[in-house]
Amino acid sequence: MVGKKYESFKKFPGVRAYVSETRRNLLGRPDRCFYIRYRDSSGKLIEEKVGWESEGVTAPYAYKVRQVKVGALAKGEEVVPRQRARREQVTVKEFFEDHYLPWCGANLKTPRDREGHFKVWIEPHLGDRLLSKLSPFDVERLKEALQDAGRSPRTIEHCLATLRHAWNLAKAWGFVRGENPVNKVKIPKRDNRRQRFLTREEARRLLRACKKRSQQLWEMALLSLYTGMRAGEIFNLTWGDIDLKEGLIHIRDPKSGENRVSYITEPVGRMLRNKGPGDPGELVFKSSKGGRIKAISNTFDKVVEELGLNKGVVDPRDKVVFHTLRHTFCSWLAMGGTPLHVIKELAGHKTMAMTERYSHLLPDVERRAVEGLCREGEGNEDRTLVPLRTQRGR
Repeated sequence: MVGKKYESFKKFPGVRAYVSETRRNLLGRPDRCFYIRYRDSSGKLIEEKVGWESEGVTAPYAYKVRQVKVGALAKGEEVVPRQRARREQVTVKEFFEDHYLPWCGANLKTPRDREGHFKVWIEPHLGDRLLSKLSPFDVERLKEALQDAGRSPRTIEHCLATLRHAWNLAKAWGFVRGENPVNKVKIPKRDNRRQRFLTREEARRLLRACKKRSQQLWEMALLSLYTGMRAGEIFNLTWGDIDLKEGLIHIRDPKSGENRVSYITEPVGRMLRNKGPGDPGELVFKSSKGGRIKAISNTFDKVVEELGLNKGVVDPRDKVVFHTLRHTFCSWLAMGGTPLHVIKELAGHKTMAMTERYSHLLPDVERRAVEGLCREGEGNEDRTLVPLRTQRGR
């Protein structure tokens, strides 16, 4: 093992991982093989292979294996070399705790959501079930439990999505075979598109209140309101993406998958000039530790509450959240007569269907277009009713 590259883990003493130069895991990154080290009853150092990351092995799981062995040695019990457990005997609870949740914690931006789905819903209803024996009927029971508890279609959809994702990884790691049982269950759908947008006065009040609480929160809110940028796009923004001379912001690798350009308006330009610029690779907005921001501060919610913008609002689609600023940007454009296809490009919507939600804000534009036909024929009312080709033939 001389010359090989290893990683150690402060949280998991006695565990290290060999980093392969040839193998790749599911995310295309160098695969890692986990080993545990401990001393047997004679004091001899033992190093034992637990398994590869591409097979679902994680540092917490390797540490758990080591703890079992160390515990047995402390009791004077004989410790035999670990034999690979039969994967078809792994329960849903064991797979989530030993493999899936540690993998999510290391690779996903929002692992807590999935942990919540497991702790609150999946474990109580399916935890003791063998993962390899999980059936569509089991998934239906989970769905019914969520419905009986009055959970929204969106919550049910997210919870089942977590179970689906876990099962797909289990299949890739060799724990299960066949078709995903979640795919055979009808997922309840609901139109979760937000309807609420801010008036000009509400937007001014909100920005002023944000600025009093946090300069950076105000800057991000201003940027979203006047460019329509998503929170994640703002978090990823670097100074190299901003062209103050040409008045452009290059939005790269957005949620829609297609890069786009946003135009710097006067208030946004003034804010960016006062803030920077910085080095091209430097983040425009940083966390308190100097890294990438992962979520909008709850200060925004406190400001909204203080202003009473959500007072008496029950429907989540009507509540003011940070994403409301992006929705307001699109709504104001529509009210100003901007064509839907232009709004689609500026907002970076993946499909026109996503933009058509703003069509109800365009009736006055459509009415003026139709009334314009009559104005063209003023002074000869009868002529406006004659087809154009007949008029040309006269």
